Amino acid sequence: MTPSDSAEFLAADIGGTHARIARVQAQGDRIVVLEQHVVPVPGSRSLAALLEDRPASVTVAAIAVAGAIAANGEVLSQNLPWAVSAAQVAQEAGLAHVGLVNDFEAVAHAIPHIRPESLTHVCGPRDATAKTALALGPGTSMGTAVRFDDGRVLPSEAGHASLAPGTPRECDLVRWMLDRHSHIDNDRVLSGPGLLEAYRGLCALDGVPAMHASPAEVVAAANSGSDRLALEAVELFCSMLGAFAGDLAVTFHADGVYLAGGVAAHVKAFLPGSGFQRRFVDKGVLRPMMERVPVRLVEEPHLGVIGAAAWYLGRHGNRSM
Repeated sequence: MTPSDSAEFLAADIGGTHARIARVQAQGDRIVVLEQHVVPVPGSRSLAALLEDRPASVTVAAIAVAGAIAANGEVLSQNLPWAVSAAQVAQEAGLAHVGLVNDFEAVAHAIPHIRPESLTHVCGPRDATAKTALALGPGTSMGTAVRFDDGRVLPSEAGHASLAPGTPRECDLVRWMLDRHSHIDNDRVLSGPGLLEAYRGLCALDGVPAMHASPAEVVAAANSGSDRLALEAVELFCSMLGAFAGDLAVTFHADGVYLAGGVAAHVKAFLPGSGFQRRFVDKGVLRPMMERVPVRLVEEPHLGVIGAAAWYLGRHGNRSM
């Protein structure tokens, strides 16, 4: 049976914190999510174990993972608690075939399937369409990928590229981090763990004790106004996220940006009033070009699994299911 015959198959989005496992079905150009459940990744004994609860007729899985996929099918990741390879997962889970794709490569494949009601305007023109779309988002780490007008997707590991501070305060924070790490990459600030570390760094710079132990606590304190350094950390995060998104848009000549990832959704309320837009467009002579690039926040609960399914169908559509 092929996808055109509406066979069910598994699509999964495996992050460092949560795994989303879904049964999906191809119906013409649409990918229909029949059922999805979310489970915590920490404490799970293996990726294969997460796929065990499925109908016996489902023998194929398309899996998006937070990591780089090597040529031999192994995953290179600091976010997953277990070693992963396509062949190993297929054997342990009793599946006929497993396809692995980087999680934000999957997000880029999902762009044509995003429902308009899942999008929130952040900055730039509201009605512009993108030929070259940049997908990025902070979660357990920073994910990035680019989708071109012909449907090709270029995965990226820009989260591991060096972080670029843009203010004296950000420079002070990076100096503080350099005392603790040999390489300060974008993940070091632009991720959930990075937001917490940025908050702790600002506390250390000001000589006050850090009061919060998780990114969620930092965002909550910023929301309530109970901790000025939590608020500063979130605003700094948004500003540096804007600068990073602008850097990648310039690098790939993207004419549209889609923000995804759990942390982006949590700081949604802060984006309009922060330095995100200012830092996004502040690219010197290219400022007029950047002002024409729309940035949208994606809040789609099935984004990762739809992207994994779209990638799989595009690459393995003739494989028996």
